[in-house]
Amino acid sequence: MINFATVGTGWITESFIKAASLSQQLHLAGVYSRTEEKAKQLANQYNVLHYYSDLNEMAKCEEIQAVYIASPNSVHFEQTIAFLKNKKHVICEKPIFSNTAELREAYRTAEENGVYLFEAIRNIHTPNFHILKNKLQMAGKLRSAMLPYIQYSSRYDLFLQGEEPNIFSAKYSGGALVDLGVYPLYLAVGLFGEPNKVSYHPVVLRSGVDGSGTLLLDYEDFVCTILCSKISHSVLPCEIHGEGGTFVLEDAAPISEIKFIDSHTKESKILSTTQEEQNMVYECMNMAKIIETKNNDEYKQLKKWSEIVLRITEEARKQNNIIFDSEK
Repeated sequence: MINFATVGTGWITESFIKAASLSQQLHLAGVYSRTEEKAKQLANQYNVLHYYSDLNEMAKCEEIQAVYIASPNSVHFEQTIAFLKNKKHVICEKPIFSNTAELREAYRTAEENGVYLFEAIRNIHTPNFHILKNKLQMAGKLRSAMLPYIQYSSRYDLFLQGEEPNIFSAKYSGGALVDLGVYPLYLAVGLFGEPNKVSYHPVVLRSGVDGSGTLLLDYEDFVCTILCSKISHSVLPCEIHGEGGTFVLEDAAPISEIKFIDSHTKESKILSTTQEEQNMVYECMNMAKIIETKNNDEYKQLKKWSEIVLRITEEARKQNNIIFDSEK
């Protein structure tokens, strides 16, 4: 059992705590918030002894072996480095960092201190992702893919009223691509590898970040189109088209259903399996297993995917002069 602590008090942190408990491999040993009151409230909610409003104090706690970070995107790097230097494994919520320079420095620090650094991205750890990856050859030669993740954010209402929530702010390294687009992007990278060329066509908001956009990934024989938005809503499924058939996914995350339709017979078949409703449990289990067994081969694969995904989002932003405050 790995003792872990959390940074952040939002709904995603509580979801991770529940998933960690369900995994039976991670034990909540501490919580952090910028205010002592919120930290104490969360600690009482989950019957946790240690709570902190001083991040460096928590980083030095010897009872804590790993930390889950779900703070605003722009502070991921600074907080991650603090924990890595104190020899804590870090699971950092997506997007892991603002740019690849931060990523390289963080992985170097993790290696120097003999600990692991993970990006928390739930869909690539699910059983249905592995089913899809193993069955991908059923489609034959791939010819196109359409992977949407379009989900209206209630915080956009605040933005329209003149406020600037974190996710729509360059100050906090926000935007649709790094917040939602990473799910289908991880799916594409995990299934198809690194594309030859990237092209991004965003709707840029007054805050300087993208509210929505279309990302084109050029592969040798096909193009994968990723649609992402936090300012509109869609019920479109994901599709992967091959000469032999088409995969239809109910969603990019957590990939709850996979249907295969044969191009010639038009017959359809359900390939997916039933997954835990609390689907973050799979990333908890997999990351804990890597830490405990020192499975460096799988760790290197996850690290490679994180590097490719962040490199793509960074390139896509630069094409459109979407610059985060931390990069100025």
